[in-house]
Amino acid sequence: MVNKPISKVYREEPPPIDESWWMAILSEEDKPAAPAAAPPVVEVRRNEARQVGLNWERAREIYEGDETISLRVTGFNRGGLLVEGGEIQGFVPISHLIALPGNKGEVEREHMLNHYVHCFMTLKVIECDPARGRVVLSERAALSEPGRRTRLLDTLNPGDRTWGAVTNITDFGVFVDLGGLEGLIHVSELSWGRVRHPADMLHLGDRIEVYVISVDRERLRVALSLKRLYANPWETAEDHYEPGQVVEAVITSILPFGAFARLEEGLDGLIHVSEMGEPHENIKPADFFFEGQSVMVRILQVDSNRQRLGLSLVLD
Repeated sequence: MVNKPISKVYREEPPPIDESWWMAILSEEDKPAAPAAAPPVVEVRRNEARQVGLNWERAREIYEGDETISLRVTGFNRGGLLVEGGEIQGFVPISHLIALPGNKGEVEREHMLNHYVHCFMTLKVIECDPARGRVVLSERAALSEPGRRTRLLDTLNPGDRTWGAVTNITDFGVFVDLGGLEGLIHVSELSWGRVRHPADMLHLGDRIEVYVISVDRERLRVALSLKRLYANPWETAEDHYEPGQVVEAVITSILPFGAFARLEEGLDGLIHVSEMGEPHENIKPADFFFEGQSVMVRILQVDSNRQRLGLSLVLD
């Protein structure tokens, strides 16, 4: 990974820019993602959907009061444990179990989850949503003393820096336990550069410093950022780079239409397939590059406002 501008720099008059391929890529990236396939149905040891007797008012009191409660495990599925006790029923995600790492194989994970059945657990309610029929609980959150979440909500402010542990990684971002209160780092807030998937950057259990973007005390939600801990490299990109400049870069991802290359941390540019060889050549980027490869590129375009870099491969 290149963390600073490479000192090996050459300059020459830039070639005329053909904007057609760049606009095509922008159009492709702006398309909405295809809906994800429905998850497979997983057999559970007890009817997961049973909500008879669930006291939503009591569940809300426990949630808002940041209380700890003891519930019995009645079953499990691929994602976690089903629990109930008295008038409360809910779900404990795997990422919120203290003793169960998230990197176990399917068979080993099922075996470990099965050992929880019929046991009692000390938990906290971390989500109570009657409209969606969801009560989500956490063993990890129960480690913090009652009222800790409320104190965090009262003391956290936008612009603060704090520490937390990664509890869940999804396609859209990363959840971080701040010590009794979870916050979300949206995928767009992970890095100033291109992020293919949050799992490429972080792992379950990682302890990280985060920047607080916003605190919604009514909805008990905290928006976090990793990239805002550092200066935005795009603000000075046009001062450091200009069309025609030749610099060293590192390939970070390979796609059918080209490859992305990193000039420095947070600055990723696109080498379109049309900029990898002669126009008549039928080039497949995957046959041309590998991730982590160092290459020399010529800068075609720098657009700091849209955070876009157009690059061309410098051939030997």
